[in-house]
Amino acid sequence: MSVWSTPLREPEVQNRLLRALPAESFDRIRPMFEEVVLEAGQRIVTANEPISHVYFPESGIVSVIFNVGGRGVLDTLVVGREGMVSTAPVLGVERAPHDVQVRVAGSALRIGAGGLHRLVMQSSLLHEILMRYVQVVLIWGYQAALVCRRNKLDERLALWLLQAMDRLTGNEIALTHEALALILGTHRPGITAALHNLERIEAIATSRGRITILDRARLVIVAGEGYGTAESEYRRLIGPF
Repeated sequence: MSVWSTPLREPEVQNRLLRALPAESFDRIRPMFEEVVLEAGQRIVTANEPISHVYFPESGIVSVIFNVGGRGVLDTLVVGREGMVSTAPVLGVERAPHDVQVRVAGSALRIGAGGLHRLVMQSSLLHEILMRYVQVVLIWGYQAALVCRRNKLDERLALWLLQAMDRLTGNEIALTHEALALILGTHRPGITAALHNLERIEAIATSRGRITILDRARLVIVAGEGYGTAESEYRRLIGPF
């Protein structure tokens, strides 16, 4: 349970970090945010360039992406309505060494990076909420490193599907095999084989460009230690997804 016992924001605000603020606090800063559409494939942060805006997703999924030494790109963090991108301005940093790209279309509340930094300096509560989120992001990074170290594609795919479902409504994800291969930094045949393995245990069903989650518990078993710790810490420090 969250350490804060506060009323939720008005129904149209879905971002969990903003909903953690008391109503009167959020109402004061709401005019600083604008609602924007997130289109699949859109890049909203570019590596090593000044960060102009910070995005608090309301729906959809964005990914933090690193270029792996000329060998391609790798998604390292999945972000949806539970989070924000980028966290760098919260820490007073103007640039980050990663891209952020929209994977599943949606919408976000956007604020200027400088404006957010000033808000964080003025509000101890907002600062605490966002720093708690930074702590959880670090744990997500540790989990991802654990899974990548074992280099088992079935585990990595199960982990990504679980994280995606935590951030979306319903049990379906509209993604092609090619898109999943790009997200997980592998080749399409490997993704096809991993999807078939998850279908074989009746954890998922696939159709052209669509994945349906049938049994979440079985995905959790496949993901192993890569899933659960950061999610539990998020619920303890901030609140429900």
